[in-house]
Amino acid sequence: MLRAGSTVACSACRNLLPSRVGLRFRMPLQKLHPLSCAIHHCFSPSTNPQRPPHCSAARRFTSLSRLPIRPAKARRGGHGRQQQRNFWAARLAARLLKLRYILLGSAVGGGYTAKKTYDEWKDMLPDLSEYTWIVPDFVWELSENFDLDKLTSALPEMEEIAKILPDMEKIGENFTFLKSLLSSETASEASLKAPEIHSATAAVPESGDKQFKKSSDKEKVDQLQEELLRTQMKYQRMLERLEKENKELRKVVLQKDDKGIHQRKVKKSLIDMYSEVLDILSDYDSNYNTQDHLPRVVVVGDQSAGKTSVLEMIAQARIFPRGSGEMMTRSPVKVTLSEGPHHVAMFKDSTREFDLGKEEDLAALRHEIELRMRKSVKEGQTVSAETISLNVKGPGIQRMVLVDLPGVISTVTTGMATDTKDTIFSISRAYMQNPNAIILCIQDGSVDAERSIVTDLVSQMDPHGRRTIFVLTKVDLAEKNLASPNRIQQIVEGKLFPMKALGYFAVVTGKGSSSESIESIKDYEEDFFQNSRLLRDGMLKAHQVTTKNLSLAVSDCFWKMVRESVEQQADAFKASRFNLETEWKNNYPRLRELDRNELFEKAKNEILDEVISLSQVTPKHWESILQKKLWERVSTHVIENIYLPAAQTMNSGTFNTTVDIKLKQWTDKQLPHKALEVAWETLQEEFARFMAEYKGKDQDDIFDKLKEAVKDESIKRHKWNESAMDSLRVIQHNALEDRSITDKPQWDSAIEFMEETLQSRLKDTESVIADMVGPNWKQRWMSWTNRTPEQHVRNETKNELERLLKLHDDHTAYLANDEVTTVRKNLEARGVEVDPVLIKDTWHQLYRRHFLQKSLFHCNLCRRGFYYYQRHFVDSELECNDVVLFWRIQRMLSITANTLRQQLTNTEVRRLEKNVKEVLEDFGEDSEKKVQLITGRRVQLAEDLKKVREIQEKLEAFIEALHKEK
Repeated sequence: MLRAGSTVACSACRNLLPSRVGLRFRMPLQKLHPLSCAIHHCFSPSTNPQRPPHCSAARRFTSLSRLPIRPAKARRGGHGRQQQRNFWAARLAARLLKLRYILLGSAVGGGYTAKKTYDEWKDMLPDLSEYTWIVPDFVWELSENFDLDKLTSALPEMEEIAKILPDMEKIGENFTFLKSLLSSETASEASLKAPEIHSATAAVPESGDKQFKKSSDKEKVDQLQEELLRTQMKYQRMLERLEKENKELRKVVLQKDDKGIHQRKVKKSLIDMYSEVLDILSDYDSNYNTQDHLPRVVVVGDQSAGKTSVLEMIAQARIFPRGSGEMMTRSPVKVTLSEGPHHVAMFKDSTREFDLGKEEDLAALRHEIELRMRKSVKEGQTVSAETISLNVKGPGIQRMVLVDLPGVISTVTTGMATDTKDTIFSISRAYMQNPNAIILCIQDGSVDAERSIVTDLVSQMDPHGRRTIFVLTKVDLAEKNLASPNRIQQIVEGKLFPMKALGYFAVVTGKGSSSESIESIKDYEEDFFQNSRLLRDGMLKAHQVTTKNLSLAVSDCFWKMVRESVEQQADAFKASRFNLETEWKNNYPRLRELDRNELFEKAKNEILDEVISLSQVTPKHWESILQKKLWERVSTHVIENIYLPAAQTMNSGTFNTTVDIKLKQWTDKQLPHKALEVAWETLQEEFARFMAEYKGKDQDDIFDKLKEAVKDESIKRHKWNESAMDSLRVIQHNALEDRSITDKPQWDSAIEFMEETLQSRLKDTESVIADMVGPNWKQRWMSWTNRTPEQHVRNETKNELERLLKLHDDHTAYLANDEVTTVRKNLEARGVEVDPVLIKDTWHQLYRRHFLQKSLFHCNLCRRGFYYYQRHFVDSELECNDVVLFWRIQRMLSITANTLRQQLTNTEVRRLEKNVKEVLEDFGEDSEKKVQLITGRRVQLAEDLKKVREIQEKLEAFIEALHKEK
């Protein structure tokens, strides 16, 4: 008791004074003391004896009452102390037995009351309206001064209450300890009770007394064990019911969030962020080198051991294709499990969602997985190392990343590739050699353990068993077929295999029918283990059975390893980023860090600009180029096959007739095709010229291969529109038919064109003759060169033929046989042996030069012949039909160039631009093509730097989210 002023207050009232949680004003102890007496001292001897006692009902149900204080027990004498000293072990055993029920009651009652909903708990409370009289009036006045909001905020949350719930695993360990303790103390307890039993039954022999004690102890142990199993099963069913209710509630909450009722931004889940990190790492480091050590659950096992079924039970959906004994898993499948409002599946590279609650969507998903597996397998192979990424979401699914690998085989059968076994081993080792990979080793329990291959493989990759979880499947068949169930106990205790593991689990994945649903498999598994003698006889422990416990254990192990390894990975990539950035600054200080895709986009824009520049070329430039190239292509035919044969005729009529016939034949057969070829080549050359000019400005040769490949592929795909060939033929024919030169400038232009053409031909002919006869006397003296014997013969033949031309200036283009003989004899007279063929070849070039010289002279005479042309050369010895021919050719070239220019600018340039865009789009979608065309250390360094930055950012975001998660 304490004194406050003139009034005495108890310690309970004193303790209420400093507690200001929810009080709006301080209250003196004088007013608090009656309240303290009413609550805490209702049965104290110091209270008023005339006060009526409380109602028993109120004392039972109200929180304001407490039981009366028990009177102090009298001290025992010496005999009582001696009796207490003799039976201390019996009282200890009795208290331990009482502790068992206390622990059991707290486990069941605590778990039950913590999970009860508010409405069920409220219904159990009695109606306290009849007992309000027991509370003084000033208590109700006091309650009005309490701030209920602050009191509510001070109350603990459900998560905090869940933390203080009893740990069932520890309770199970305590029960085991009690069992061993009771069995060890049975003998001592029996010895303590021996005198009483001996006095009551003195005639019973000593051996019968021992047998009675053993049988009673065994019955007690059996009863305790059965009671424990019943309690565990009852608690398990209660937990399952509460988990089901929790699952439905979480589904409703997630659906509300999904519909935006709370109007809050839904962030990516932790497992989705982690899966993105793994996908980026797989692209960056497909061989799982030392930089990729982040955890994932690798599911390995013998073929048809049931590993796919285990994964389906964890994912809660039959998502994988299945066959009867046939290899179905042909490539690794990465499954990211996360929680969501709907049970759906989605591939990484697709936006389609498969509703796992619908059988048609499940069938479509299995079919799509099978197609992707077969597509990933190269021709001539059976399995593939290409990973298929799949996301599965649903309410109540454990968050983790699993990789289902092809089943390990011991024999290659017919139809398989010869290296299938080695390929499967190499794929399995590549995933399991990750030091943070959790190995889920699946063993078929229905076959002999000695036939397993996967256990040896797992032992090689994880010899100490620090990251291996062993799963024994098909336990129902194993229990039915095995004569000694102790063999299953040896397996799950890790005593049969040399392989070590973190934990051992036994599961049942259905009756083997492909039409079974997940719910039916769960029910079958629970029914089996409830009735299994393996669990009843203690060969299996409750936490070692069912796929539910397995998924919980794997998820806990997965996230534990994630938290331990993710920061180390972030530090490793941070160091890699620093090294790459330092290399870039030293080697490319003035360039931006553009990766291959960004460089491709830059080159794409440049190429499109170059194609657009083609449409900006002036019509005059197009026509000039086309006319020049077309004449270069057809000039030889015009001179050799049209002009020279016609010019050697005797009169103008024959000349014009020959020219018209040959022009008509040329126009019908060759000229339009030649014109289109020239136009197509001109377009290609202009395209290449623009690209070369752009390159000269930029001085960056990293795009050379790409531009060249785009140009070649675009030209290859471009097909010239030949539908305009007929109209072009008509236009050319009409142009050549016209002979009317309207004015003097056109005449002068034709003469200039003729003169340039003839001078070019004369120059070429003189060059041929110079090569035939060798160096002249000046070259021989100045350059110290001599003629060869053939050139000497050619020179003598040339001199003899030139004398013949001087004698006959109007000689025809061909030598007569007698003239050939004469020339040959004259040369033989000078000691030069010559062949008639050599004489004719030399004569052809000499006569050509002679004719071209005469034509040039005649061209000069025709410069002033336009007046005679207008009079049709009447009463004039001057005839300029050859000038008219060249004017017709020149006009045809001009009209053809104009027509081709229109086709180029209106049609072909746009079609070429379209082809270029298509080629660039195809190249942009072909990553291998981009790697081939955009190469170099600069590109690779930028690629690595971008990937490392992206990985580091993803890792840091994931670590931040991991730290924020409770």
